[in-house]
Amino acid sequence: MGQSSQRPGLRPFLPADGPVLAEIFQASVEELTGEDYSEGQQEAWAAVAEDEAFPQRLAKGLTLVATLEGQPVGFIVLQDNELIDLFYVHPDAAGQGVGTLLYDAVEKLAGARGAKRLVADVSDNARLFFDQRGFQPQRRNTMPLGDEWLGTTTMEKRLTAPEDERRPS
Repeated sequence: MGQSSQRPGLRPFLPADGPVLAEIFQASVEELTGEDYSEGQQEAWAAVAEDEAFPQRLAKGLTLVATLEGQPVGFIVLQDNELIDLFYVHPDAAGQGVGTLLYDAVEKLAGARGAKRLVADVSDNARLFFDQRGFQPQRRNTMPLGDEWLGTTTMEKRLTAPEDERRPS
């Protein structure tokens, strides 16, 4: 994929995207999480994309695909208009605004659809990205994946002020 001088594009998920998004998922886990997770944890995590239910998981929610030069390089899945279920960028596209484009689009769409918050179970390596966008940690989690355990943090961002905090205009 390499560095691109083009700006990333955005489009909806298509059923034919399943295999390439699985590859993005696996490459992201394998190449971007080594500082925070063991090799065994990475292997168990990457294996999620090999599950035959993975394409259905993508199709079940609102899935947006980021592209560079017409090729998918990242994706985000929003479930139930408030849960960021999956969010991955290919390592070759990291640092090129792909994650920001995907996140900003989902936040705008969720807000336009009446969501009052966004929630995500965030990996340790993605925590800074969510911190920078105003998410607050809620709790630490340990989830089983095969024979491994993966640590994540549930984070939340309020999209609208709670009713009792709103000031009349």
